[in-house]
Amino acid sequence: MRVALIQLDLAWEDARENHLRADRRLREAAAMGARLAVLPEMFSSGFSMDPAKVAEPEEGPTETFLREAAEGLGMWILAGVPQVPGPRNVAALVSPDGAIQRYTKIHPFSFGDENKHYVAGDRVARWTVEGLRITPFICYDLRFPEPFRATADDTDAYVVIASWPERRRHHWSTLLRARAIENQAFVLGVNRVGQGGGLSYSGQSVAVDPWGEALVEASSQEAVLVVDIDPAAIAEARRTFPPLADRKPFLS
Repeated sequence: MRVALIQLDLAWEDARENHLRADRRLREAAAMGARLAVLPEMFSSGFSMDPAKVAEPEEGPTETFLREAAEGLGMWILAGVPQVPGPRNVAALVSPDGAIQRYTKIHPFSFGDENKHYVAGDRVARWTVEGLRITPFICYDLRFPEPFRATADDTDAYVVIASWPERRRHHWSTLLRARAIENQAFVLGVNRVGQGGGLSYSGQSVAVDPWGEALVEASSQEAVLVVDIDPAAIAEARRTFPPLADRKPFLS
């Protein structure tokens, strides 16, 4: 499957402008043959701690935009949206026929007081997109290996959408590669760029293969990266080098 990682410079708390910016890049991704396009965490607003201003209901303006784009372009779209009730920090997967599935961020970023403004999710999600088994996570989730390990047997590609700040950029790159290596799966990290809420974002969106090698990687500018993901590569990696068979999950 061809996947597009869409690295955007987001307009702060301006959903309409962000829809326009995303629309241009989604059309570019579709022209490049992508079947799935991924947008960053809270792409409609930036990482805002003002849910009263930016959070939308399910089926609200941003989900309507995503549904119309998915249907019009004939592709799947995975994107981050602040939503109510909750409020929740959500990853929404929209199919070409308009169906929507949602995952709520399990680990709100307490260092930035996200836990004071958004409720935590209590379950992982597992989605299948045209035969590719996807497990979504959001930003700070990346620092916690437990849910990645718990879903390894059912995952071909982890998709991590983020608003990861520039000052901790090395953590972002290192942890994405670690999650790929330890779980022998693809990891697709999609971050934003630009300025927002007093923070700088350096992007570095990347697709990592099961061996920890970067297949495509962005710099600090807006970009659309495309990568072809073959689920058969997971089975081959795990057959060739089988450390997952030596797990001892009873140890804690």
